[in-house]
Amino acid sequence: MDKTKTISVDRRPSECVSSHSIDKITSIDWRPSPVVALATSFDGLRVAAARHDGSLEIWLVSPGSIGWHCQLTIHGNPNGKVTSLIWCPGGPHGSRLFSSHLDGSVTKWDLFHLNQETVLDSVGVSIWQMAVTFPKGDKINDEKKGDQMGNGFHDFDEHESSESDEDFDSPGPHEGSVGENPRVAIGLDNGHVGIYDISDTDEFIYEKSLPWVNGRVLSVTWSTDANYIYSGSSDGLIRCWNAALGNEIYRITAGLGGLGSGHELCIWSLLSLRSGTLVSADSSGSVQFWDSQHGTLLQTHSLHKGHVNALAAAPSHDRVFSAGSDGQVILYKLSSSQSASSDDNKSSLTKRWNYLHYVRAHTHDIRALTVAVPISHEADIKAENRFKRARRGKKSADFSYHKWAHLGVPMLISAGDDTKLFAYPVKEFTKFYPHDICPAPQRTPIQLVLNSVFNQSKMLLVQSSQWIDVHLLQLKNVCTPGDFAKTKILRRVKTKASRKIICSTISNSGALFAYSDQEKPRLYELERGKDGKIPWDVRRRMLPQRLPFAHSMIFTHDSSCMIVAGHDRMIYVVDVERSELVHTFTPCRQLDVDSSPTEPPITRLFTSSDGQWLAAVNCFGDIYVFNLETRRNQWFISRLDGASVTAGGFSPRNNNVLIVTTSSNQMYVFDVEAKRLGEWSSQTSALPRRYQEFPGEVIGLSFPPSTSSSVVVYSSRAMCLIDFGLPVESDESDMLNIQDSRAKNLQNFNLKKRTKHNRRNFEVVPLENPVLFLAYTSKNSLFMIDKPWLQVVKSLEATPVHRHIFGT
Repeated sequence: MDKTKTISVDRRPSECVSSHSIDKITSIDWRPSPVVALATSFDGLRVAAARHDGSLEIWLVSPGSIGWHCQLTIHGNPNGKVTSLIWCPGGPHGSRLFSSHLDGSVTKWDLFHLNQETVLDSVGVSIWQMAVTFPKGDKINDEKKGDQMGNGFHDFDEHESSESDEDFDSPGPHEGSVGENPRVAIGLDNGHVGIYDISDTDEFIYEKSLPWVNGRVLSVTWSTDANYIYSGSSDGLIRCWNAALGNEIYRITAGLGGLGSGHELCIWSLLSLRSGTLVSADSSGSVQFWDSQHGTLLQTHSLHKGHVNALAAAPSHDRVFSAGSDGQVILYKLSSSQSASSDDNKSSLTKRWNYLHYVRAHTHDIRALTVAVPISHEADIKAENRFKRARRGKKSADFSYHKWAHLGVPMLISAGDDTKLFAYPVKEFTKFYPHDICPAPQRTPIQLVLNSVFNQSKMLLVQSSQWIDVHLLQLKNVCTPGDFAKTKILRRVKTKASRKIICSTISNSGALFAYSDQEKPRLYELERGKDGKIPWDVRRRMLPQRLPFAHSMIFTHDSSCMIVAGHDRMIYVVDVERSELVHTFTPCRQLDVDSSPTEPPITRLFTSSDGQWLAAVNCFGDIYVFNLETRRNQWFISRLDGASVTAGGFSPRNNNVLIVTTSSNQMYVFDVEAKRLGEWSSQTSALPRRYQEFPGEVIGLSFPPSTSSSVVVYSSRAMCLIDFGLPVESDESDMLNIQDSRAKNLQNFNLKKRTKHNRRNFEVVPLENPVLFLAYTSKNSLFMIDKPWLQVVKSLEATPVHRHIFGT
């Protein structure tokens, strides 16, 4: 039996939630995938994260307490192991993203259609790394200004004045000039470096291969003027190449000091700085700084206790970060000092890269580093209007992020085998603790059935990457608030190993459930076994042949129809009983125009309990409302303040009311029948500050199964009770302190009586462990599934970093 937890919440007006406790659970098989590569878009506004399972995430860089937003996830080939990511300008949306793979292929990630396509077939050997350079001139700046994502523009390459930015002499003469297209250097397992042009049609045009070298080419980078290529290989050598002529200018023997070279010394990462310094990271644990003009060693730091996998530089190029298999992120800073000279007693300026600080936030190997820049103001709050907080001896990590994350302030991002992403302030690296970007990476999708056809029992649908589990939720023995509930798995349906489940849904009756992988959607019926040997059985139901695979799917409230948001950007309504396609919707901005699909794919679907309304949301935050009775487009709602929709649903109290939350921690209430903002949103000028500082991004909401006017929204870190029948009170001097709100030894979800007039709306309750799912099970109780992160870490395939404890 698996364990989950229930939380009782008295819904009487005189009482409200004031504290909570979270007990140990062993409920859901939640195993997120390691991050293998990171890349920041050329404008510095988006970060792409590739995971080991073939999926790709696009994160929007957000400042302040709101945190980061995963704008979209693309489920790529689970067998295509990504080795590196690169962004380059061009394409209809201003930027393109490519990845290299161990099978020797290069693929493009279409961020509009949410798919992956091969642009360079396998070259027969593994690709270890790619590096891109851009054409000279104003072309790239023009591309930046033409960015269509609507997130503003930041001159990511603009750097503060520094002595490290002086012009430097080139390693040698060069001929030729940079072409009109971006060029990419590809490090191959056979000892070659291939150079390609990337055309406007995303074609990789072969230009040349550099001469063969002994060993595998593991790392490549361009000089800042794009005239030279530096490559690092498994023979412990770093080579400088003339990019135009293709000849080797010099080679460097690395690996002095550190843990020693052994049979092979691997140069895992190279970094070229504007000052003419070349930085290398290798398998001996060394980070070395070289004079790229002469290939001479400047400095060596052997501070890592294992392989150094990644390097990154601040935009000013006066700070360098390294990370590796010991879980550390180390900062080196360029400093200048006056030194005496023997000639005429003159002093000279000496520059050194000094070790400054290290941080260890990861429990496993760090695989990638990148630097990005926030894109929006922190809720447009002036410094003098910040709320006062009581001084305390211990710093609260929950509130450290908004102190340093501001518009235009560079951030360092690290990721690795522990599946986590952390953000650090580049300039104030030593002052603040890293910010956990995603406390619940690759959160397991879960759905709850309250009153199934099987004796009104409650059921759970749990989606994993390779299978679907249907659980029976047993709440009869739960007597005390905060007790564990037991779950019993009824059936597990698996997909083929070469495929990955993208989305799933279960009907309100509990008898039907469906999922879609990268091939097509599949529908199943759950029924009790007839012969008594098998208590529960699953029968495959037929679906129309023309249905494409889906990004999202949902049943209508009466379970008669299943709605599928196809990857072809169409919405299909299927009669389940007759297995017929009854209607097809085309999301569009103009309601009465029949046209081919041109909008982004739909990734979220919501239906009203009376079966009249369907709300479809694309990955960028646009909302399309359809009338299922008249089968017509009802309303188009453009993205709200440029933010994406993170959760939503129709109120059971009024089926015409649609409630959505956004990535900017705002909430909107719409009257879809009247095609306008609802009364509550029209009368609410601003939400309380404590909600705008809600820990983490809202990932779900739940309505009580009654005519209540309230809703509970939750993130992976906290929950918030909102009553639309109460006024939105200001909190100019009363900010909920998360550190103080955590209950130390409470075993129950305590209740504190208050009068109706003193009741606090928008009450935020922090939660101790990452929350996967939260929903009402009755008028007076909530059901929650969470999991301590240490349990997740123990289930990961990778081995944690060993940390010696003093005295053991």
